[in-house]
Amino acid sequence: MIRSRRTRRLWSKKSYYRNIWWLLAGVTVLVVLIAGYVLWLDDSEVVEQITNQVKKSDESEQSTAVQPAFDKTKYSLIESASPWVVVNKSRKLPSSYRAADLVVPKVTLRYPTGGSEMQLRTEAAQALQEMFTAAQSDGVKLMLASGFRSYNTQSAVYSRHVRDYGQTEADKVSARPGHSEHQTGWATDVAPASGKCVIADCFGEMAEGRWVAANSAKYGFIIRYPAGKKSLTGYSYEPWHLRYVGVELAAEIAMGGQTLEQFFGLPTYSSYPSDILQLQ
Repeated sequence: MIRSRRTRRLWSKKSYYRNIWWLLAGVTVLVVLIAGYVLWLDDSEVVEQITNQVKKSDESEQSTAVQPAFDKTKYSLIESASPWVVVNKSRKLPSSYRAADLVVPKVTLRYPTGGSEMQLRTEAAQALQEMFTAAQSDGVKLMLASGFRSYNTQSAVYSRHVRDYGQTEADKVSARPGHSEHQTGWATDVAPASGKCVIADCFGEMAEGRWVAANSAKYGFIIRYPAGKKSLTGYSYEPWHLRYVGVELAAEIAMGGQTLEQFFGLPTYSSYPSDILQLQ
């Protein structure tokens, strides 16, 4: 059949508009699909973020559940033989107290011939050996400068300080007999094996002193009289004076930056009070 020219023009125009419509429809569908895909990606990221947050929250809760609160009652604070006994200007050891398991650690000693002042409680001695071995592996050589002191020995040390500096000054740097941690056998003074800065503030500025400050807690020791805590401990800064309390407590105290008194919520005294607690 032969179409007229008018009919062919109309048919051509209809085809043109029909093609335009299909083209617009196709573009619209494509835009919708692209928008949907983008939204899906965004939703996936949001879902992933939420999932990760929930996962982290669960892991945190599990971690908290696994780690119980630190037991501050595990050891006595008033029994002389306890590794946590707190001895200070307001708490006094019996004059007759002497630890039963004192040994000489297998480390470099200030006094090679030994003697009572080169002794520590067995557990503290073992920890000191491990710490000194680790220090030597890091190129740091330490020695034991002072360990256990009996009541009588501390009495002689304190009297010497009073004679040389007067009682007021002596009380800032030396404990009165019965008030010294050294009598417990848990305290130790450490120093460079070179003999420099022995029981002196400059120890804290040496490589040996910095190593001790950074690592002693790993072996159960704390710096008993830290810098800036004189009003709490009653003593000037002693970077060389370490107190063995065990790895768990040492880690807690190191993490919180507290003194032994602060950690256990005990009264603090910068000088000797009139009422002294007699430890058992």
